[in-house]
Amino acid sequence: MNFADRLNNAIQQKKTPLVVGLDPRAERLPKSFAVDTTHDPQDLASIYEQFCKEIIDVVSPLVPAVKPQAAFFENLGPSGMSALWQVVRYAQSKGLLVIMDAKRGDIGSTAEAYATAFLGNESDSAWGCDALTVNPYLGDDSLEPFTNRCIETGSGIFVLVRTSNPGGKMLQELVASEQKIYSIVADHVQGLAKHTIGQTGYGCVGAVVGATNPQQLAILRKQMPNTIFLVPGIGAQGGTARDVAAAFDDAGLGAVINSSRAIIFAYENEKYSSAQGWQDSVQKSTVDTIEAIADATAAGNLN
Repeated sequence: MNFADRLNNAIQQKKTPLVVGLDPRAERLPKSFAVDTTHDPQDLASIYEQFCKEIIDVVSPLVPAVKPQAAFFENLGPSGMSALWQVVRYAQSKGLLVIMDAKRGDIGSTAEAYATAFLGNESDSAWGCDALTVNPYLGDDSLEPFTNRCIETGSGIFVLVRTSNPGGKMLQELVASEQKIYSIVADHVQGLAKHTIGQTGYGCVGAVVGATNPQQLAILRKQMPNTIFLVPGIGAQGGTARDVAAAFDDAGLGAVINSSRAIIFAYENEKYSSAQGWQDSVQKSTVDTIEAIADATAAGNLN
């Protein structure tokens, strides 16, 4: 099945577009994990794996997908990558789609290797993820191998178009041929999405568009009507549910909203000080975020 259709079906089933980011950090894990930042990488990888699996246990009934951040696992070397693989498999066993946040980008046979490694079924892909974040700034030929793989396997990619980090404007807002660079990329991504459109009106090529500039988000939504947005930036990065309202169509589809630290480290928030353990704080924060998105956006029409 077309990835956009699979994702939209999962969103409609869970009645929310919230995606939980899995960004384990040794210095912020709950005390129950007894983490010492001097831990051997192999020990720490095992702790990361357990932490993420316990988050998945909490959020799997509530959200359609999780988004592991590969960097925090790669930082631990081979044992970290093994832990990440286990997290991917565990999430999928719980019925969640997995969006691997690895921001890969290259050309030719190297791009093909990345695409094959991350995208596809477990039987023909080492990682077997449902989707992957991709960096397009090597040019249009850098996206072709990933798009072809998506078509072949029913997987998806989310292409960096307008990111939420302050430094993104150094390149993304430069003007070329009377158009900003991110807008040129947006036109190309929309073309790929339209070429790979599914039954729900969206293509398997999506876009990463940050939540911290609602005006640009609204413009890009009109520019890319067949493109599913992956929207980071709410919660710890300062974006709010109201800021992402323009990402959705009238039915509450067209976007997934990622929240990572505000959910997985919710036990640090005084708001959840009455929670019965750190997992309870994760559950409460997830529910609160779902409700906030529903109240402030057309995602409320999913209910």
